[in-house]
Amino acid sequence: MNSDGPDRDLRKRTKQFALRIIKMCSSLPDNRSGRILGDQVFRSGTSVGANYREAYRARSRAEFISKIGDSQRSWRRLCTGSNF
Repeated sequence: MNSDGPDRDLRKRTKQFALRIIKMCSSLPDNRSGRILGDQVFRSGTSVGANYREAYRARSRAEFISKIGDSQRSWRRLCTGSNF
């Protein structure tokens, strides 16, 4: 696939998303609630892109499916707040 294809776009978008998560977390209040919620959002939000990149580098279809599932779980945790 060429370097401007959908895979490239998703890698770029997940990186931009992680950077926005980092910026948002740094603006949370420096109190217990802000730290606890911020830590969880930070971990889940930044792992989406990291897990996608791991899946992108998979050596087989089975490995890709396994790793993309990790990325989806991170996204779901972030969106549903299942760890809060």
